[in-house]
Amino acid sequence: MATSRSGTRVAGVAGRALAYLESAKNLTGSAAALGGLALTFAGFAGTYWPVVVAGLYGAGALIAPPTRPPAPDFPDDPSSQLSSLRADLTTLREYLDQVDLPPAATKRIGALTKLLDGLLEPGWVSQALAQDPEGVHVLARAVHRDLPESVDAFVRTRWWTRMAPGQQDPEEQLERQLSVLQREVEALVAGLREAEEIRQQSHTRYLEDR
Repeated sequence: MATSRSGTRVAGVAGRALAYLESAKNLTGSAAALGGLALTFAGFAGTYWPVVVAGLYGAGALIAPPTRPPAPDFPDDPSSQLSSLRADLTTLREYLDQVDLPPAATKRIGALTKLLDGLLEPGWVSQALAQDPEGVHVLARAVHRDLPESVDAFVRTRWWTRMAPGQQDPEEQLERQLSVLQREVEALVAGLREAEEIRQQSHTRYLEDR
């Protein structure tokens, strides 16, 4: 086991050393050092040539641009995000089916997920949604964080309330949260509908003016 760890450390050191040899800092410093050797052979460095060569190498290494690892390439195409959201909504449904919720909350969650299904359905609706990055963000936030957090917080709070009753009813809090989420998604639907109405009206004016 100790031999394995030692071998791993040696390999890591060797890898870092090889990476430095190939780095811009080492290549620039080496080029500057070669210039120092050229000065030495030309008779300009004198007996201090090792200091001159080392100094030029250090100066070259300092002015070289630092090694920059490539930034992660996350998909920013809204259509790709919507495809991922459809799969995530299916996972969220499976989670919600396992949770024991009050009838009123179950009904409201059903209405909310129905809205989400309609918006994410492949076709012209999701294509219209893909043109609204803020709308895609609203849906992603609802699916990934807001809805699961509301339900999970209710389950945890309800257990504590049964152990020691508190001043607030966890069912009431859940109802309020779901109501806010539903209004938010309904506002998104209304915004998309309004955009289509404006488009239709613009086409009407175009035809009338023509």
